[in-house]
Amino acid sequence: MKKIMILIFALTLFSCGASKNVRSKEKTIKGNWVLNKITYSKTGDYNVTLFNDASKECLEGSTWKFVPNNNTGVYTVNNQNCIAGEREFIFVIQEINEVSGYYDFLLKPKNNENNVGFRVELSQLSENSMKWQQNLTVNGTPFIINMNFTKQ
Repeated sequence: MKKIMILIFALTLFSCGASKNVRSKEKTIKGNWVLNKITYSKTGDYNVTLFNDASKECLEGSTWKFVPNNNTGVYTVNNQNCIAGEREFIFVIQEINEVSGYYDFLLKPKNNENNVGFRVELSQLSENSMKWQQNLTVNGTPFIINMNFTKQ
């Protein structure tokens, strides 16, 4: 009986951890990245504030550092025409569908008075590039923000 209880406890413990696929993504994301380009699914001029922080123009060229062992990171706005500096965040890669490979990526700024997080889709990740998509609805129609990163 004691061995069965230990086995059940061990199985429960392992089932609560992140999947092998998610751990692999966390290893790949580790390190320094540059947010090179932000595009929208629809053409036009949009006044978008990303992550309740900065505009597209301010975040393009920003540097990002991901530390997956404690799920923290920091991004730095470098544009002199913007409020420059470092912003700390917490992130979590949440598995959606192991077959399709699509994941939700939860990003939550640390110094956030409203305790708000932002969900983006980690739609592409390789050793050298990463792509996030944020799906929104604007005036009742789908609107996608694409964020393209390269590893430093």
